[in-house]
Amino acid sequence: MLEKINYLTAGESHGRGLLGIIEGIPSNLEIDENFIREQLSRRQKGYGRGSRMKIESDFAQIYSGVRHGITIGAPIGLIIENKDFQNWVDAMSVHKNNYNHKITLPRPGHADLAGVLKYGFDDIRNVIERSSARETAMRVAIGAICRKFLTELNIDICSRVVQIFNIVDKSQIDPDLSYEKINELADQSSVRCLDKDSEKKMIDAISIAKKNGDSVGGVFEIYCKGLPYGLGGYSQWYQKLQSKISETMLSINAFKGIEFGAGFSASEKYGSQIHDEITFEDNIFHRQSNNAGGIEGGMSNAQPISIRLSMKPIPTLVKPLKSVDIISKSPELAHKERTDACAVPAASIIAENLLSIVVADSILSKFGGDSLDQIKSHMEASAQY
Repeated sequence: MLEKINYLTAGESHGRGLLGIIEGIPSNLEIDENFIREQLSRRQKGYGRGSRMKIESDFAQIYSGVRHGITIGAPIGLIIENKDFQNWVDAMSVHKNNYNHKITLPRPGHADLAGVLKYGFDDIRNVIERSSARETAMRVAIGAICRKFLTELNIDICSRVVQIFNIVDKSQIDPDLSYEKINELADQSSVRCLDKDSEKKMIDAISIAKKNGDSVGGVFEIYCKGLPYGLGGYSQWYQKLQSKISETMLSINAFKGIEFGAGFSASEKYGSQIHDEITFEDNIFHRQSNNAGGIEGGMSNAQPISIRLSMKPIPTLVKPLKSVDIISKSPELAHKERTDACAVPAASIIAENLLSIVVADSILSKFGGDSLDQIKSHMEASAQY
């Protein structure tokens, strides 16, 4: 539940385009379309992506809320054109026409069956279009605006893929690396993996799945540093920072699990082994570890936020699974749609930018202010330890 920042997206996967609007961004933030384009470009990359990425060259046009490269405190409107719409003009026309091809074979693992039963459709296309992960392109664009706001506050975010299928990268991140450098190294890999041996094995696993008409999922980590104490809250359930993050992260297509810090492994240890001991040196509180993942009691504790997210294999398969026709009720193979063999690297970029929205909202909720300078001064005035 976001409090200071509100946003909405609209648009279908093969419609004219995607629309987005975000309100709550303070004034006097420098932002341009090239900064947003960089994040959209990162989302389109990754070994295992499908042919759609060759058609689209995502660009978010800033339609309102920015003047001369500076936010003006008004809602910011964005538009991303779907270049593929030219191949779907009749199928996705907003006007009634003679197009009558209907999809009636739901895909296991997708929104198809629940969607048609929920809304009373006799054509799964109505569900496919809006439930598609294509919508996340606009959320990345919106998140990029929040990300630019966070950079002004010296708050950094990075991510890396640690597992694809059953291939696990067990390497540790060099603590001396900046988050910018971690992202740079990860982006140099087609699977966003830092370990070269694991990278090769991951690529091979994706290739095998693709050859077999199958798909694979995986796990990635996100880190966020530079946060002050006290983002979020403990007095109401909806204030808790991990709850806000979880709600946003698990809204991303195919995400099935989330961990903070030590996560599920903490259940196998004693409390004395898992809780992060506190010291006080040079007028600053320190931690000997970060098993809490930067969040205690629903609030940031000034340690880096550490998150692990799992993504299931994409449910659209080239070799489809068994299904049942929603009209005839006869058993058949599920509908086939263009698909990715693996989208885990791209998903990590989506998650980075959506985390930016939650963190930006939490900053605004705690410190307030209508302009960037006001927020900076409020944070400086309350800075401690």
